[in-house]
Amino acid sequence: MMPQRTDQVRVLVLGGGPDGEREVSLRSSQGVADALQEAGYRVHREVIAKPTFGELQTLVEQAKPDVIFPVLHGPWGEGGPLQDMLDCLRVPFVGSEAPAARTAMDKIATKFVAHRCGVPTPDAAMLLTSDEAPPLPLPLVVKPVHEGSTLGFHLCRTMEEYRGAVRAVEADRSAHPHRVYMAERACVGFRELTAGVLDGAPLPLVEIRPKAGVYDYGAKYTPGQTDYLVAPALPAGATPIIQGWAAQVCRAIGVRHLARVDFLLEGEGDAWRAWMLEVNTLPGFTGTSLFPMAAKHTGVSYQELVVRLVGFALRDARKVA
Repeated sequence: MMPQRTDQVRVLVLGGGPDGEREVSLRSSQGVADALQEAGYRVHREVIAKPTFGELQTLVEQAKPDVIFPVLHGPWGEGGPLQDMLDCLRVPFVGSEAPAARTAMDKIATKFVAHRCGVPTPDAAMLLTSDEAPPLPLPLVVKPVHEGSTLGFHLCRTMEEYRGAVRAVEADRSAHPHRVYMAERACVGFRELTAGVLDGAPLPLVEIRPKAGVYDYGAKYTPGQTDYLVAPALPAGATPIIQGWAAQVCRAIGVRHLARVDFLLEGEGDAWRAWMLEVNTLPGFTGTSLFPMAAKHTGVSYQELVVRLVGFALRDARKVA
């Protein structure tokens, strides 16, 4: 029987991880732990690197959590490997299970899902650095298939910029030989939107307006570098359609509890078009993160949001039991 009172619920918050977004994870996990503790939960926050299953099992046996709240970003912590271990531990945890986490972390696989759902997404191709010609017409974007937070992102308007991106990719692969890159049609000048999905229900859209023109890692996590507009005015009918697409893709992938789906919007009036970019199954929980920002617009505070997520994990565990 799961404990009902908040002060009887033990939550293990995991942060850190081995991926490129470790610093973001540390900030996010600290915010989640603080909010849950203030709400009365018995919280233990643990910073991890890349533990073996035995090491993670020992940690869980010591902490004895009723719920695990992983707040990690990147291929290992968000993209399936950690979720595999959490599934085996048989402790309720927040977020998607391993199959959905893997699909969403793979931007190409996510595009296949979007195509099957009839959701538009920009043309893309795998990047072969040995080929001197770009796989798609310029302008295009070069980025890793299995990373987030715009890590390794290169906007290429000219052949010179494209060759520079290829050199950067080759240098990065010397340190990360298993990292795979893709090219994607660049939608330059389009409006950037993100659609949160909380337990299957869409949250208000957030428009992203980077002051430097490109929403890169620095613009994303440096306060003051980007303006955000919650529930922006869009062409007639665009908002519910984009929200519906976000929820539809998440359902098709099998996303659980929470996700953030990124879109680009072009055109005005009846001529608008939107394009899905990617799905994030463990969006950030920092002071500038968009998922809690959208939830707040509906009256759900940061603290209430993380409390609800713990509740979803407990609820789903009861269903299985």
